[in-house]
Amino acid sequence: MRYLWACLVFFAAFTLNVLPVFSAGKKLHKGLTTNLFVLQDTTKIKYVSPKDSLRKDSLEQIKLKTIYNKLSGGVRKDVKDLSLFPAISLQQNLKGNYAGLYVQEPSGEPGSIQNMIIRGAAMPLLSKKDLYAVQPLVVLDGIPLIGEHPFAFDIQQYDFNRIGPATNLLAGIDINNIASVEVLSDLAGSSIYGPRGVNGVIVLTSKAASGNSRSISFNSYIGMVQKPTVNTINGKYENEFRQRFYDIYTTNGRYSDDEEYPVYLSDSLNNVYSGKSNWTDLYYKNALIYGINFGLTGGSDRANFRFSLGNAKSQSVADGTGLDRYSAMFNINMRPVKWLLFSAMINGNRLNRDRNRTLRDRFAQINYFPDLSAPPAPNKDYYASYLNEYSKGFDDNKTNLIQGYAKLVATLGKVKLSSAFNVDYNEGYRDIFYARTLLQGNSYASNYYGFNQRLMIDNKASYDFKLNTAHDFHVELGQSMMWDIYKYNYAYAYKGANDYIKINLLDSDPKLPNGGDNPNYLVPKAFPRELTYRFLDKTADNLLSFYGKVNYSYNDKYFVSGTLRLDGSSNAQPTKRWFYSPVIAAAWNVKNEWLKDTRLVDDLVLRASVGRLGRTFTYDNYAQGPQYTASVGYTGNLTVPGYNAFGVLTRPYSFGWVGYGVPWAYSDQLNIGADVAMLKNRLHVSVDFYTKADQNQLIGIPSYAEYGYKQSIESGMDVSNTGVDLSIHALVMAKNKFSWNSSLNFNHNSNTLKALPRGLNEIIIGNRLLRVGEPVDQYWLLENEGIYTSTAQVPEVNGQPLKYNGQALKAGDPRWKDQNGDNVIDEKDKVLKGHSLPTLSGGFDNAFTYGNWSLSTNLYFNLGRKLINQEMASRFDFVNREGNTDVSSVKEITFWEKRGDYSKYPLYNPWSTVIPYRLDQDLFLENASFLKLRSVSVGYELGNLLKKRNIKINKFFVYGTVSNVFVITPYTGQDPELVSYDGIDTGYGQPIPRTYTLGVKMEL
Repeated sequence: MRYLWACLVFFAAFTLNVLPVFSAGKKLHKGLTTNLFVLQDTTKIKYVSPKDSLRKDSLEQIKLKTIYNKLSGGVRKDVKDLSLFPAISLQQNLKGNYAGLYVQEPSGEPGSIQNMIIRGAAMPLLSKKDLYAVQPLVVLDGIPLIGEHPFAFDIQQYDFNRIGPATNLLAGIDINNIASVEVLSDLAGSSIYGPRGVNGVIVLTSKAASGNSRSISFNSYIGMVQKPTVNTINGKYENEFRQRFYDIYTTNGRYSDDEEYPVYLSDSLNNVYSGKSNWTDLYYKNALIYGINFGLTGGSDRANFRFSLGNAKSQSVADGTGLDRYSAMFNINMRPVKWLLFSAMINGNRLNRDRNRTLRDRFAQINYFPDLSAPPAPNKDYYASYLNEYSKGFDDNKTNLIQGYAKLVATLGKVKLSSAFNVDYNEGYRDIFYARTLLQGNSYASNYYGFNQRLMIDNKASYDFKLNTAHDFHVELGQSMMWDIYKYNYAYAYKGANDYIKINLLDSDPKLPNGGDNPNYLVPKAFPRELTYRFLDKTADNLLSFYGKVNYSYNDKYFVSGTLRLDGSSNAQPTKRWFYSPVIAAAWNVKNEWLKDTRLVDDLVLRASVGRLGRTFTYDNYAQGPQYTASVGYTGNLTVPGYNAFGVLTRPYSFGWVGYGVPWAYSDQLNIGADVAMLKNRLHVSVDFYTKADQNQLIGIPSYAEYGYKQSIESGMDVSNTGVDLSIHALVMAKNKFSWNSSLNFNHNSNTLKALPRGLNEIIIGNRLLRVGEPVDQYWLLENEGIYTSTAQVPEVNGQPLKYNGQALKAGDPRWKDQNGDNVIDEKDKVLKGHSLPTLSGGFDNAFTYGNWSLSTNLYFNLGRKLINQEMASRFDFVNREGNTDVSSVKEITFWEKRGDYSKYPLYNPWSTVIPYRLDQDLFLENASFLKLRSVSVGYELGNLLKKRNIKINKFFVYGTVSNVFVITPYTGQDPELVSYDGIDTGYGQPIPRTYTLGVKMEL
């Protein structure tokens, strides 16, 4: 990290020293006309016209974007309003602000992973590997940002969190450094980014100096996150809850002698569990958040720069979690001669994350479950003793991120040549130590280091010309090469020598001080060799692309664009290495054609795009067909790189069989849209109808079990998404000093599984059923119709009672619907119900101004979405959760928090062998639609007042914001947003808190 800061200091010094020299002795004055600027030099006079200055570049961008906006439905927004929300991640800033962009925030824990999906998921989300594969591409100043690779999940039993810091990499975007955010949903806009942009593209343009502007900006806020009000319970309450079941289903109203009743509940006089439940005093706390960003802009028409420094701290209300970010960004533009432009940018961030202390995540991390017979005590004093033991260790999470580019643009008449070198690099560290007092005498330590790296060379050549002033052509040829590398080193160990030696699992220096080989290289230092496990992996993905593009416009009425790409991926098989992608877009300016004299309509554009874009495979495992791996699994681990210190070759049975001739997956997309402006541009409406057909995708088909494989990975899965995006912006009122602006955006999306490999109609994968013709985000559940209060109510056929998987149903069992009437309840009676993704989502913003005062509100909504309340299912299924040593039996301190409505669930017989409170039934399926008031901001512009007093200041805006104000939802659980990617509310999502902030935005 010190090298990063050294580079930033160097760039700052370069800026402050070299740029003044570049224009030494020169003073800028306005010329006699508006088109000329005079530079007064000590030696001679020069005239610099706009075509020779940096202003020319911005003018050309405006022209190109005007044509581009006619063809694409991309929505660009100024970040002025977005920055009033005290977000720590890009996803939080964008949530509810763009039609078609769905943002999922499964936890309020700062720095945790958040998901984005544009216009529906392209595939069933069966695991987090699939979730990674549907994320949109984020582009910062032309740099396609790299994300984490899901290959690290291959060595984990559970995919709760990726190994390493698992920090949201987009938390490294400081919105105060961003000038605009644009979401590209259709191929007319996203195809230029190639296969990486097949899921849509989010384009971030950073603030940069323009012309001869000189300014200083200062943005800062400070605030408090408010702890929630919760209802706590203790052992006495839990006993009373369970007693109802004993009263009904046991002969004497109590547990039998041979039943192992939990010890922590058996003694009602034990104040540890049945006394005060005041653990929340230590778990939930009001916390401080703040952010500060300082920007410096300067230069001349021939060279300018922007430099910024920032720090933001976001703390959660729960479990002491938080994220601390340090950021620096530098942009420079230089035009040494009139035909050559040099630009460069560097953006560096350091993220320090304090993670949660949940038992589940900790046990999943260490692959070890100790005695789970009792949860943490709800008494504050005893919970404090647990936290004290936890504090004897550490969990350090650090992430460094750096992005940068260097670009040359040569303008030779009508020909423009550009060449850019882009870099995106991030690295993560996680060092863990848990003392033996936490693990029944076994200490634990682990070290992780991993990095993701993307290098890119991007070359373009364009030619612009006109014929007879009416025909405007833009021809562009491009080539790019992208090299991606993902790597991690990981080791963990048990039973250290003592609790004082906590780090350095391995001797990681391959050389001795004298230069000789270190015989103890990679040998454990303080932990037994046989209890030390080492993992390392590396994967690379290269993408070579060529494309040609032609834009044509006629009299500003008709616009046509055609793009043809050729992409080659190293993750594709040798016989299918290359893929061709054609895209055509067209637009018709109806206003200029037929409505020139109509005052009611200010602008009306109809547009359409159709095309195909390739989808690269996430893994290189598919590139070579059948394969061996240098690993073997044993002792419960998924992958261990050797057996008794000897590497071995094994078939990747757990991964699955991969054959030859696997083709590229691709996405066929059609978009038809319209943009209209009316009432003197006071009303703007944009509507898009789209269909996306993602075809030839891979999926694991259960097969080849006789050869040891669990599945065959085959292509042929097709998923379609169809829907509509609507954006409306209206200046509702503008009178005297008062104005009212209102914006509404929403997306309606539906998905359908169109095909499966081998022509299959349906397959079962885990607890999911995928059926052709049905949505891919539905749940597969038994339909619950009540309870059998007596055995006589159980239906009989030929003297045989209704059975569940061979077990006769009795009094106290659920009344599950026998869908096919075969007198047996089994998987054939499960039905597809609900949607884990919303069918309608969007946001509604209102901004009011009166004089220097402003008021803005932001509403966010999801409709047509359901989730499974697993937390409630676990609460009622207490019989099957007690006494086990697995993840389903883990009870957190939040076990002593009452959530949900207990009265809505029937009192089944929890001892029944049919497991009445099983998760795969619609008893726990709930409507998770919601409407949230995300923020209310009030501000006052002091700049005008200061100017009247001859204080030179461009802007001095002070504001106050309340975020996460309220939610309206029928959901009975904690929060309908706190749900995992598969639509299951595990109860582990930390609350998204209400936040109060005061801030200032100043420009000098």
